[in-house]
Amino acid sequence: MKKILLLALGFFLFGQLPAQKVKTGIEVLKSQNFKALEGKRVGLVTNPTGVDNQLKSDVDILASAHNVRLVALFGPEHGLRGNAHAGDAVDNQVDELTGIPVYSLYGKNRMPSAEMLKGIDVLVYDIQDIGCRSFTYISTLANIMKAAAQHHIKVIVLDRPNPLGGEKVEGNLVEDDCVSFVSQIKVPYIYGLTPGELALLMNGENLLGEKCDLEVIKMKKWKRKMTYDQTGLQWVLSSPHIPDPITAPFYAVSGIVGELDNISIGVGYTLPFRIFGASWINANKLTDQMNALNLPGVLFRPIYYTPFYAVGKGDNLQGIQVYLTDYRKACLCDIQFYVLQELYKLDPQHDVLGQASDSRTNMFDKVCGTKQIRQLFLKRHLWEDVKPYWNKDEATFKRISKKYYLYR
Repeated sequence: MKKILLLALGFFLFGQLPAQKVKTGIEVLKSQNFKALEGKRVGLVTNPTGVDNQLKSDVDILASAHNVRLVALFGPEHGLRGNAHAGDAVDNQVDELTGIPVYSLYGKNRMPSAEMLKGIDVLVYDIQDIGCRSFTYISTLANIMKAAAQHHIKVIVLDRPNPLGGEKVEGNLVEDDCVSFVSQIKVPYIYGLTPGELALLMNGENLLGEKCDLEVIKMKKWKRKMTYDQTGLQWVLSSPHIPDPITAPFYAVSGIVGELDNISIGVGYTLPFRIFGASWINANKLTDQMNALNLPGVLFRPIYYTPFYAVGKGDNLQGIQVYLTDYRKACLCDIQFYVLQELYKLDPQHDVLGQASDSRTNMFDKVCGTKQIRQLFLKRHLWEDVKPYWNKDEATFKRISKKYYLYR
């Protein structure tokens, strides 16, 4: 009865039922008294997002567990403690708090070496991802699974929510000539799986070659339709420019175009990934044209700002801010390509994609997973010419990936 009254009070005060607190993989592992790790020599792959529901680090949790022997730590891009900038190499070190060696998987080595894995019985992976292929943590997951298979080491994934939910799938599969660390796994750009489900798919569909011995510690109470705010979990920034869960879907909105490095997407300002701006853009005209497209679930407003660093540092820029008014209806990745389309209509002398440097278009292609998106778009600068190619693999992937769903 007390529980019913509390739920009713939450609905009365806030107009919605209070979030049901999801139990992440580390919480479930704790509740099982670390049975899966008992007596094992453990290597932990994590970063600041690897925390329990009380925000205590996995490193501290496993280091203090009486029946767990934590012998090595591994850090992805941005490092174990999250203090490295995007793309910066990270060195090996010793963790100051525990004295345990920390091996970087985003420096000289992207895959654990035989020396790093010496004396390890099981690799535990716990990193909060954001559900986009170019976010490199899933490439690190793929690499530890490959290394584990080669060295006959078990992998345990402590599962976490996908902040984009488990229903959205957008984008083509990666093609062979565009495989890289930002597009290592042949899945759509938005793949709609949790880290644990993705690991099962990579293993089950032979995307990595030899299969590893894999176990996923499932979450409790997570549903595919959930947005992150419905999980009841606190957010630890997954990278310096994803400071809150609201920003996560905007990475998909602008991150691909951001690779061109000749237009601001809000990185270096207070709205990372939520805006498009440049000194030559007419904010009001671009806003009018974008809103005239009537894109489902999206609205735009003019914005004027001066970045503190990155593209446009110190310059007065203008452009548009993106608002997601109906998340489930919005096609996130499409938005940035419609921006390119409308910018070209307004000012063809500033061809954001066509005038980018070779190195940046190469990165753009890798993040897209194909050269076809760029090549098709540049023919007429119309997204309708490209969209069928971008969408071509989605239905097939959805059908295949359902085999690996752990949640409904």
